Amino acid sequence: MSARCCFVVSAVSGFLAVALGAFGAHGLKGSEGSGFLERKYAGVESKNIAGHQVPASFKYLKDFETGVEYHMTHALVMGLVGVLLLRQRSRLLSTAAWCFLLGSVFFSGSLYTLVIGGPRWLGIPWGALTPVGGLLLLVGWAFLAVGAIRTV
Repeated sequence: MSARCCFVVSAVSGFLAVALGAFGAHGLKGSEGSGFLERKYAGVESKNIAGHQVPASFKYLKDFETGVEYHMTHALVMGLVGVLLLRQRSRLLSTAAWCFLLGSVFFSGSLYTLVIGGPRWLGIPWGALTPVGGLLLLVGWAFLAVGAIRTV
């Protein structure tokens, strides 16, 4: 992946993270039990988070927020990879960029779909894709570390 491509992906991804974060804060939450998640998960039994029973809508809102947080973090890191690629072309850094892009799509994208569509939407168990995305993000960080050592 080129530096220019990294910058474009970083900008588009950052834009989407902000837009989805706003959607999560205003569209999913709503006010006083009137939000999308409260209606969608009204009949679902409560979930256990760190030993505490919470409404399913709260658990899924936290999942969505985690997706946005990782999405924005990796949008910014993609820009950093672009800066490093301006210094010197590197297959390691390019691979890191691809891992960050695909990892964000699988990790954050599966969380967004899981929350909005449900645990099994279109016949796909979306929660099963999240760890694949997480693994790609970890691999991306490893490639970034090695690529930075060799480039800087």
